[in-house]
Amino acid sequence: MNARALPLYATIAIFLIAYVICYLQFPAMLSTRVIGNLLTDNAYLGIVAVGMTVVILSGGIDLSVGSVIAFSGVFIAVLLRDTGLHPLIVFALLLGVTTAFGAAMGGLIHGLAMPPFIVTLAGMFLARGAAYMLTIDSVPIDHPFYDLLQDAYYRMPGGGRFTLIGVLMLLSVAAGMLLAHRTRFGTSVFALGGGEHTARLMGVAVGRTTVLIYAFSGFMAGLSGIVFSIYTGSGYPLATVGTELTAIATVVIGGTILTGGSGYVFGTLIGVLTMGLIQTYIVFDGSLSSWWTKIVIGVLLLLFILLQKGLLMIGQRQQGGLT
Repeated sequence: MNARALPLYATIAIFLIAYVICYLQFPAMLSTRVIGNLLTDNAYLGIVAVGMTVVILSGGIDLSVGSVIAFSGVFIAVLLRDTGLHPLIVFALLLGVTTAFGAAMGGLIHGLAMPPFIVTLAGMFLARGAAYMLTIDSVPIDHPFYDLLQDAYYRMPGGGRFTLIGVLMLLSVAAGMLLAHRTRFGTSVFALGGGEHTARLMGVAVGRTTVLIYAFSGFMAGLSGIVFSIYTGSGYPLATVGTELTAIATVVIGGTILTGGSGYVFGTLIGVLTMGLIQTYIVFDGSLSSWWTKIVIGVLLLLFILLQKGLLMIGQRQQGGLT
């Protein structure tokens, strides 16, 4: 068995065991209504977590994504309110802005040799501040095209709704898997996660790859903002506070090594669904505080960090034995 895949296998096993436990206590957990809601309610998180996975695979971090999602919602709501532009045009403008924003952070990280933590922390404050400059209030989105998007779903057997934003999340995961695991760019990302010096020896264009990684993260954060605006029907500058930390947690729980160089985009999807399952269980139980979600996620995160540490120690011992 591939030792690098052990965290992924552990994630899948935990999710399946947790789902069985939930089903035994609440049989309705297996209904298509719950499954559909699980995908819809976590769609924005799943999309932004795909971008975060690529960043962490490269050995970086992006703390700006939560603020970028909030900015995206406000940007869309304000432009639709104050201009006559069609939402598709606004979406295109937004994705251009967020992609350029991510690329600029990647350029600073490489060009000035600055830690990603510092640069993206500055980006987090900048994006949140830009959202506040547009408005300090919650702005409802009232547009026929949004009504069409919100009502777009496939009714599954049992009455569950497979919504458009749920489809977008699954497509984003599939695209992320293809990009990270089946392209030259993905190979460069993994090489960069193994160390910049090693990546250079492999012929990786470190600067170009770094810029593209953070541009991709910015694009996915913008797409997540679009999905979140469809989900909530509004834009609010205080929305998605802390989402960047939740996204990082889902990536780590999904089996991606926090130091970079090893992980799977599919594992991130399982991590997102695990979080959604915990929240759904709390709703079904009715007697538990929502804070239990944070507690369980914290415990899972600690367990996976310990598992990753153990795997790194095993790898170092194997390398020592070979030398």
